[in-house]
Amino acid sequence: MNFLGKNIVVTGSASGIGLATAEAFTNAGGRVILADLNADKAREEAKRIGKSAIAIPLDISKDDSIAVFALEALKQVGEIHVLANVAGWGKVQPFIENDAAFWDSVVDINFLGPVKLTRALLPGMMERRSGTIVNVSSDAGRVGSLGETVYSGAKSGIIGFSKGLAREMARYSINVNCVCPGPTDTPLFARVPEKYKDAFIRAIPMRRLAKPAEIAHAVMFFASGEAGYITGQVLSVSGGLTMVG
Repeated sequence: MNFLGKNIVVTGSASGIGLATAEAFTNAGGRVILADLNADKAREEAKRIGKSAIAIPLDISKDDSIAVFALEALKQVGEIHVLANVAGWGKVQPFIENDAAFWDSVVDINFLGPVKLTRALLPGMMERRSGTIVNVSSDAGRVGSLGETVYSGAKSGIIGFSKGLAREMARYSINVNCVCPGPTDTPLFARVPEKYKDAFIRAIPMRRLAKPAEIAHAVMFFASGEAGYITGQVLSVSGGLTMVG
């Protein structure tokens, strides 16, 4: 897959799946904007990746940050060819113990933030009549997940959003697809209580966590020319955890 001449935004790219995705796009020739709340870490990683990567701060849960980010990204690179909405957040906790502030954060980061950033960057793609959007949801959004009830709902929302947007944008030659990771070896997963980690791994037929790069490869495929006639689709990358027909 070749992304020479392509400007690519990857959210949540200071660590985990987002960082692996940013590295993969850069290795394939793309110019990548690392977008993350942890601005210092994003700048550090962009410098390590090389001159084709830059970092712009983004708090995906804040409207003003999304607006500033979109303006700065377009100012620095001119146009965006690929948007990879990778940023996500949650924690394993029984639903009955959740409070409203937790719900708001989960929905803002995992659903409304990606929706708003997409809306901010979409007009340029529509004007050019080209572009690709890849939203990273979760298998939790396809089948539910123990201790992640509201997270599952937000990630399910991203799946529905991707399908609806794909139908609207097909006439503009803009592809929209969705990648659903299963449990993945990331800093976020490292904070999951051990009893839940063991349960997740036992439920995976391959009996191991995904590596962030394995999710990145699926994101890259959907963003590539090889997937030019694919839109509105959902791909689980989860070691067989979910096998949805």
